[in-house]
Amino acid sequence: MNTAADTQPTTQAALVIRKLFKAYVAGQPVLKGIDLTFGGTGLTAIIGASGTGKSTLLRCINRLVEPTSGEILLEGEDIVRLGGEQLRAARRRIGMVFQEYNLVERLTVMENLLTGRLGTIGPLDAWLRRFPPADIEHAFALLDTVGLANFANQRADSLSGGQRQRVGIARALMQEPRLLLADEPTSSLDPKTSVEIMELLREQGRANNIPVIVNMHDVELARRFADRVIGMRNGEVAFDGAATALDDGMLRSIYGGEGWLQ
Repeated sequence: MNTAADTQPTTQAALVIRKLFKAYVAGQPVLKGIDLTFGGTGLTAIIGASGTGKSTLLRCINRLVEPTSGEILLEGEDIVRLGGEQLRAARRRIGMVFQEYNLVERLTVMENLLTGRLGTIGPLDAWLRRFPPADIEHAFALLDTVGLANFANQRADSLSGGQRQRVGIARALMQEPRLLLADEPTSSLDPKTSVEIMELLREQGRANNIPVIVNMHDVELARRFADRVIGMRNGEVAFDGAATALDDGMLRSIYGGEGWLQ
């Protein structure tokens, strides 16, 4: 197996995964002892056939899926062992961008962004949707960053798929996360918009000095935008290295067969 040692930053690890197992059915693990370390910056693409554990891995990282066993250390804190307010606080440090956007359709773009700050204000303020001026200013700045400066008061359900995904990215960044996860963020988008979304994820990772982990099916997008590629097969890491090392032989090993390779 190739390694990403030469591609990883020398900064302190932001995320360390040790011996991570996940089984939805006893005795049938979807993740089989995953060991991975992510530095403080860079975009990592996770690729592999459907059903190989890519989405499960991402969702274990932010505890949307409960690991069966193992450790997930976010800046040194094992979030597998957290519960209650400690878990909520840890989740606020992990931004998540979803395949199907997960916006509140009836709310405006601005209101959707501000939901990224609900964990930082009191229950009454949250119920009244009353946010500090600094949060509102930050939201407007993020809308400008993602190219939606003129859409603040537009309802989410009136946007195109690409615009919705931009709102999803801005909402995740509103949390001021220490780690950004994206679960197949381009799967519902056309090729041009997919490139724009990947460019935005890469740029914002760099601008905010945080690691970005993207689960994706498009190998060419992974090669183009990722600093590091992790290939998963049958719940295990089959490849871990620079995108330039991802040749056809390795792709056959990850996905199986070769008729799909051109």
